[in-house]
Amino acid sequence: MNSIMQMMPELRRHQENAQKLMQLRDQLVGLGVPAELRDNDSTLMVPRPEPGLPLWVVIEYAGTFYAWDDNRQRHPVFDAQGAALVLVAAIGDRR
Repeated sequence: MNSIMQMMPELRRHQENAQKLMQLRDQLVGLGVPAELRDNDSTLMVPRPEPGLPLWVVIEYAGTFYAWDDNRQRHPVFDAQGAALVLVAAIGDRR
């Protein structure tokens, strides 16, 4: 198997994870939170309304969970809307 063929599963996984983060970003933007994709679409930055460090959301556990807060908080990726609501509460936004 050549190196390009070996990279295909990893590329597909990256694209699937990026799509999941885009779905979450779209939900957050719909709630008025200016979230944005970073690091080659592998991380979602969720800023706080007050000065402070943003939350960084990644895809973990074989693509099944959004994870943030050093992986102490997570939410299933099949529920982007629910994850967005949990993140709004986590950043202390009063929307």
